[in-house]
Amino acid sequence: MAANSTTNPSQLLPQELVDKCIASRIRIVMQSDKEIVGTLQGFDGFGTMVLEDLTEFEVTPQGRITKLDQILLNGNNSASS
Repeated sequence: MAANSTTNPSQLLPQELVDKCIASRIRIVMQSDKEIVGTLQGFDGFGTMVLEDLTEFEVTPQGRITKLDQILLNGNNSASS
């Protein structure tokens, strides 16, 4: 039986995996002292993402939390997602 990419996530290419996360809540660790949790609406090949209904957590002693409706996040700013 041939491997089917829809049943075997380890066979997916990175962009295919991100595409499966559209409309899902994701957490993004930023290169700065921030983490973002939001709903992925879209992305491009450069890692730029559109997120909606998000919360930005500042990982500092003050621990500021900011809620935003929508952002366009440059992929160069994320450390991982």
